[in-house]
This record gives sequence, C-alpha cells and structure tokens, in this order.
Amino acid sequence: MATASSPNSLLLKNPNRSLLRNPNHPIVPTTTHLTTVKLPTKPLSIKCAATTQTQDHLPLTQTPAQARVFNFAAGPATLPENVLLKAQSELYNWRGSGMSVMEMSHRGKEFLSIIQKAESDLRALLNIPSEYAVLFLQGGATTQFAAIPLNLVKLEDPVDYVVTGSWGDKAFKEAQKYCKAKVIWSGKSEKYTRIPSFEGLEQSPDAKYMHICANETIHGVEFKDYPTAKNGLLIADMSSNFCSKPVDVSKFGIIYAGAQKNVGPSGVTIVIIRKDLIGNAQEITPVMLDYKIHAENNSLYNTPPCYGIYMCGLVFEDLLAQGGLEEVEKKNKKKAELLYNAINGSNGFYRCPVEKSVRSLMNVPFTLEKPELEAEFVKEAAREKMVQLKGHRSVGGMRASIYNAMPLAGVEKLVAFMEDFQARHA
Repeated sequence: MATASSPNSLLLKNPNRSLLRNPNHPIVPTTTHLTTVKLPTKPLSIKCAATTQTQDHLPLTQTPAQARVFNFAAGPATLPENVLLKAQSELYNWRGSGMSVMEMSHRGKEFLSIIQKAESDLRALLNIPSEYAVLFLQGGATTQFAAIPLNLVKLEDPVDYVVTGSWGDKAFKEAQKYCKAKVIWSGKSEKYTRIPSFEGLEQSPDAKYMHICANETIHGVEFKDYPTAKNGLLIADMSSNFCSKPVDVSKFGIIYAGAQKNVGPSGVTIVIIRKDLIGNAQEITPVMLDYKIHAENNSLYNTPPCYGIYMCGLVFEDLLAQGGLEEVEKKNKKKAELLYNAINGSNGFYRCPVEKSVRSLMNVPFTLEKPELEAEFVKEAAREKMVQLKGHRSVGGMRASIYNAMPLAGVEKLVAFMEDFQARHA
C-alpha cells in the first residue's frame, strides 16, 4: 500500500481539482457535485493507507473537534465522542463480519454476541443480582407506564404513586386504566420543586407496589435515596439518571429506563425486573407488553432495536473503562456543583427553583431574573456552540442537561458564558 502524505486516509487522483475538499476535512460526496460537475468516465484511483485491505467505499474520517457543539439536550442527548468514533469505524463492516450491525440478523451469532455482551457489561456496572432479568425492549419508558400494571397487578388491585414531576404524573394516569392507582403524594401544587419525607408518606396498606420517577427530566428533581414500599415492591423510572451513579438494584422490583438520556440513542428501553414478578400478566396484556414473552426469548421475540442495543453496549464498555459508576458519579457531581455554584453565586440573576437537597445531577433548570432576556441567552449560547438550553415548553426558562457524556469542558464553557452574559445584562 502507498503511504498517504495527507491527514486523510485517502488520496484522490483526479484532474478536476474542484472535486477535492480541504484536506483537513472529511471527503463527502454531495448532490451539488452530482448535478453541477461532469463526472470522469473512468473510476477514481483510490489509494488507502489506513487499512490493509482494498475497499470499494469511501470510509468516513474523524469529524474535526471544532465542528462539534456542546449539546445540552434532555434527550436524545449527547453521546461519548469516543463511542461515536468507534461506532463510525465499525459502521460499514463490523469486526470483519462483512456486515454493518444494521444489516445483521438479530438471531445470527454476530448480533447474539453483541446483545449478550451488552447485558453482561450492564450487569457488571450495576451489580445486578442473578435473580433479576434484563430486557432490551422498544416503545420508550412511556410504554412501561402501561406494561408495569398489566404485568404485576389485576384491575381491582391498589397501587401507590409518588408524583414528583410530569413523568410521574403521566405514569399514574396511564396506570389508572389497568388498576386502582392512587397518588399518595404530589408536588404539583409546589410546581414540582421537592421530594417528600419518606416517613410522611401515607402508603396504602394493601398496595401491590409503589412507583417513583427517580429523576424528573423536566423539573430537575432527583431522589438521593429511595423510600421503602410497605409490601417490599418499589418500581422506579430511572430514564434520566440511569447508570449515572451506583444503585442497589435489590431494593427494587423493577427499574426501567429509556436509553436516550445516558446510555444510547433513542429506540431502546431497558427493563431490569425481579424474575419472580414475571408471568402474571393480565389476560388483556398485548403480547409485546408481556415480560414473560420477552424474558423467555432473551429480548429476541421479534426484531429488537439492534443498532441501538449495539450503541448501548459501546457506552457500557466506556463506563466500565472509566472505572465504573462510582467514578462516573464523582465526575457528575463535579459538573453539577460547578453549574449550581454559578447559579447560586449570581446574586439572583439566575435562579434554580428546586430545593437544594434534591437538585438533579443530570438536569439543571434555571430562570433569569429578567425573563425577557431568555431568548437572547439561548441565541447567544447557540452562537458559542452551546445548544438545546431552552427549558421545556411546560415550564419555560433554561435547562442544561449534563448527562454522563457531557464533558467538564462543556459545563465550564457554559458557566463562563453565564458570567459574561450576566456582566453585560445585569
């Protein structure tokens, strides 16, 4: 193979110099080239210095760092850059299989190795006991709002819901269709800014389970500890703080989470369920919501979100490489502390409405003293390559989601921008 002198892995020998891009940027064909440039009659001569085999495609190269933004979106959210680059390198031909993961049979040996390793690594991260099943499903956490009561209780059974934000409220409303769901505490009257004292929770004496949302993405309220259900069965929606810190799985009957906040792209929902809870679904339960069906088929009853599961597996590998969730939590605390300190030290220019003891490490909502400046804040931040800082439409203000994959540099840049913005507008 010839050695390339350019940073790119390919040298294109083409007499038409207008077809070549800047050598510091990836070479990507565009429709403009196809419509305005007469293509040569002979194929381009391609020399590859980065691989050991001839390929009939143009492999992607690393996107320049300056092209990336700091993405503070609540979900789908930012993913680790090294994970994206690894996925990029494996996109066309996964580890010599001759296929992309997107093309694999979900029952083939290649994908089986992917999903099995993803489960194994997740079990290692969360120290999941053997008496719990791990399911990779579809439909988002919202589908689990119905699946949980359908699988665990009957129409006449009472269950308790602690509602600390919009997602807990949605879960309760859906459960009402399939059992006697009751809200035993709601923070709605206080605009969802706190979590109740566990001792003060008036649990129903015959409730089959108690449901909580461990971290409310919209309102930025996070459980720092967990209540104990009187009957021993606690259910938690952990979508927006899943794998952000260690969790004692044995305290829960079910933990469920949409992947698109912390561990992968949208399309994958992870359910961790105690095995003795499987197999009791109501007769009306659709087959795709029956945990027994999915557990018996190792999440392969139908075609699962294969590529999303593959991406989750890469994220799990990355979290383990960082030293596990104890180390990940330390990094998350450092980022959150930096941002909350900036808010607290702004003399009221920025305000976080959430009670300090339960402020989320993942989603930081804040308002400006002068609401008329909020649109300008979002606009100026975007010019500085910090995007998706506008708060949820139901609450307004700002929201910075600083999940695992948000680097410290992103939070540092946001804080510096906030200080500069305040200096110019206070």
